[in-house]
Amino acid sequence: MDDPGEDRLAAVLRPVRSGNTFEEAVQRILQLVRLGLVPDGGRLPAERELAERLQVSRVTLREALKVLQDQGMLQTRRGRYGGTFVRYRPGALTGPGGQAGGDELRRRAERMGDRLEDTLLFREVLEVGAAELCAASRPTGAHARRLRDCLAATGTAALGDYRRMDTRLHLAVAELCGSPSVAQQYASVRASVNELLDCIPLLPPNLLHSEEQHTALVAALLDGDRERARTVMREHVAGTAALLRGFLS
Repeated sequence: MDDPGEDRLAAVLRPVRSGNTFEEAVQRILQLVRLGLVPDGGRLPAERELAERLQVSRVTLREALKVLQDQGMLQTRRGRYGGTFVRYRPGALTGPGGQAGGDELRRRAERMGDRLEDTLLFREVLEVGAAELCAASRPTGAHARRLRDCLAATGTAALGDYRRMDTRLHLAVAELCGSPSVAQQYASVRASVNELLDCIPLLPPNLLHSEEQHTALVAALLDGDRERARTVMREHVAGTAALLRGFLS
């Protein structure tokens, strides 16, 4: 169970900056979807709440939602149980043998260009630093429960939910490091990484190794072992980067 005081959407649903309200509103909602904070079939917060949290007008918000509806990522339903629902199934990108997903991966990587390596490096810097800061605070109480719950969720997740639960664990570490700016930047970079990861198949040996690293990481965080937390996290994100580069080679 989540801690009652936890707001899992806070790192993404923050006020947009003036000047590009429409573009940034689209970006924030895309991050919610790509991070899996609202899963496939899940309902977005109500329009009023979204507009208030993003600090944009209802008109701007509706325009942003319509763009994503036109792209097939969101669906609006009317009636008593209506609302705006996510329609995003990353696994559908990967066809037999991973070929369809591999083609899409290359297309997305080409669009990123030089930003790809920069994104992977930036992710490593953020994640390793966040792990050290989180360990330095030695999470207890509700924070410790949150980490344990996130770890348990990755360990028991069905294959189709694994990446969403994995993102949730990593985002928790970023949010518990003590710096809202780090958490916000991590949410943004992880959404970019997930856009690539969504194109490759989930490999059981890799997931087993990932869970071993997750377990070691959470243990280091709860023990307050800063150096161990840094080492495990660096190895973990390096493994993800290597996997992506392998599928792109």
